[in-house]
Amino acid sequence: MGSWHKTGCVLCAQNCGLEVFVENNKMVKVRPDKDNPRSQGYACRKGLSVIYHQYPKDRLQTPLKKVNGKFEPISWDSALEEIADKLKISLDDHGPRSVAYLGSSSQGGHFEAAYGVSLLKKMGSQNLYTSAGQEFSGAWWVQGRMFGKQYLLQIPDDHNTEMLIAWGWNGMVTHQMPQAPKMLKKIAKDPQRILVSVDPRKSETAKAANIHLPLRPGTDSLLIKSLISIILENGWENKEYIKEHTQGFDQIKHWFENFDYRSAIEMCGLEYDQVFELSRLMKEKKWSYHPDLGIYMGRNSTLNSYLLNVLGAICGIFGQKGGNLIPGFLAPVGYHADERKEKTWKTVITGMPPAAAGSFPATVLPEEILNDHPERIRNIILASCNPIRSWPDTKALEKAFSSLDLLVVCDIVMSETARLADYVLPCRTFYESWEATFFPWNSPEIYFQMRRPIIKHENDSYEAAQIMTMLADKMGFIPNIPDEVMEAASKDRMTFGAKLMEWLGANPKYLSSIMFILAKTIGKEWESASLAALWGLLMTAPKEFRKNAQRIGFEPGFDIGDRVFQAILDNPQGMWIGKLDENDNLGMIKTESGKIELVVPELMEQAENINAESEKEALNHKNEFPYILNAGRHTPKNINTMMRNPEWNKGKRACTVAVSPELAQELDIKDGDLVTVSTEAGSETAELEVSDEVIKNMVLIPHGFGLLYGDDAVYGINVNNLTSIKNRDFIGTPYHRYVPCRLEKA
Repeated sequence: MGSWHKTGCVLCAQNCGLEVFVENNKMVKVRPDKDNPRSQGYACRKGLSVIYHQYPKDRLQTPLKKVNGKFEPISWDSALEEIADKLKISLDDHGPRSVAYLGSSSQGGHFEAAYGVSLLKKMGSQNLYTSAGQEFSGAWWVQGRMFGKQYLLQIPDDHNTEMLIAWGWNGMVTHQMPQAPKMLKKIAKDPQRILVSVDPRKSETAKAANIHLPLRPGTDSLLIKSLISIILENGWENKEYIKEHTQGFDQIKHWFENFDYRSAIEMCGLEYDQVFELSRLMKEKKWSYHPDLGIYMGRNSTLNSYLLNVLGAICGIFGQKGGNLIPGFLAPVGYHADERKEKTWKTVITGMPPAAAGSFPATVLPEEILNDHPERIRNIILASCNPIRSWPDTKALEKAFSSLDLLVVCDIVMSETARLADYVLPCRTFYESWEATFFPWNSPEIYFQMRRPIIKHENDSYEAAQIMTMLADKMGFIPNIPDEVMEAASKDRMTFGAKLMEWLGANPKYLSSIMFILAKTIGKEWESASLAALWGLLMTAPKEFRKNAQRIGFEPGFDIGDRVFQAILDNPQGMWIGKLDENDNLGMIKTESGKIELVVPELMEQAENINAESEKEALNHKNEFPYILNAGRHTPKNINTMMRNPEWNKGKRACTVAVSPELAQELDIKDGDLVTVSTEAGSETAELEVSDEVIKNMVLIPHGFGLLYGDDAVYGINVNNLTSIKNRDFIGTPYHRYVPCRLEKA
């Protein structure tokens, strides 16, 4: 007899609640979990198809070592011993910059990140690369400058906003907000509220919106500057808010005075009256905005994020009901890394900062490997990501990874990246492990769900966190743990905690190994390094989180962390574990002034000088590549590379090259034809889809395809064969939504 188990989706950052029916240790049915307090019975078709993720054909069964170009089985002990020895030699010969960790990127589990980053730090390295480093380098770097910490994001107060602007965001498909399609429809249908879409194409969100601004691709900064100029010219800025909560406005105000916004709006391909009306509504309404990859990975990425923050600040929307709020969290997604500080590394060759909450931009990794510098990256440990398919410029990455001294891949499948590895170490899936994420999608409440194993692994695998712990042990990074501490781990948690703190108090030098110590003690008892890390995190949670926990109903006391931990275990559907002070959201700002700092020196020249005239030549493409490729279209039929089995889309048209009817007619191509898309990086051929969602001169290709599956069959095309590491901004964010291309019939 089977039974239903509460868990969550691991395929996107929303982690909607799911219930899975398990029979004979197999996941056989999936349905939405109505008891999940955040998703409340909502789940999209991707989450309901998660069984296809759990059971791929290319599942790894045992550790593998590449010998003479072919993989051979190897024992865990031998694999880890050999990897540790190679890393020790490289560290001795070339120093800590020779090692990089690629991970912390999963949509389904973040405890691997805690252990992977701890291992990296024990090796003395700061070379962290994540998938967030390709999407959010510019946006999060701006957050660090303006709000004080790179991980201090803002989310729209969607329940109270009177006008929500979806800027470069197709939330009807991509989510990035709890129950996004339901919420967007609710706002659009409410006569007292307005949904605005700023998007070159008529996306699903644009179709649902009350107002759609179909701006020309690559002109977001021009449009934002125009909005600010109109607002200031009409005296619609929030003067009291600017005075009380911002710093530096007087130093940037002149950028927008006497700005030719009419020419700029014309360059954006928009009507002046439409933009003026949006500016007026920003004065009249409590409004918020939700940016996404159209901004983050669009042309002028970092400038886009900066000017959007300036716009929000002068209108006074940050930290205000109905505006954009800084969400709370149990733990931040990443950490703050300010390259202006002497101890913070920059990349050796490209001089890039760790802009995405401690992570370097993914675009520069090939250059940091393929060089003759004595401190180049020579060794990579990789977990929870597949850069060869999901990061920019596949060819450059393949060349770089093939030149490494050592590549170790931890994964559940033989991915495209794993095929290039020297060692492949099999991980348990997120449904065979204790795991959780820390995405901050709510305010003022703080949500958390610790997903438990609902099936037992049937291969020779471990949690990624356990693998990092075993490798740390082989490298000598874990001290000998006294017998009394090990014995206490089998007793009640508070007894263990007291004994552990007694030992660490006498030996503070071991605190840097605390993650691994927890994994080897209570983690061994619980058969989960991730669960041990959660308990340790809650027991050492800062005073701010303890106050948040009390606001949601937990009684104060020295053991509050342990009681929150037990409550999480008692609520497998997830729960609200804390609540922010609703009257002091801006109190979370961590700048020196305690205010939103509007002056970002690195962006001032670009922000001041951008105008219609300066953009005219930049937007005029050479005849060789006259169209703009949006490399990474979101649809209900694609997700990241975690969905490898094409059967989940059986009978559907999933991977196409989409263009407008006007462009198809001009090029004498029709729906269903095979077409070739060419860019500076390469060419790909696929089936044409003619869609009225697409504007003329734009080409759309979805991401998450081109995967080698089963007997090396390839399904769809790999869009990153068309992206180049050269097509990026000054912080390293790739312009995936703005790739000059050519299109022709195959």
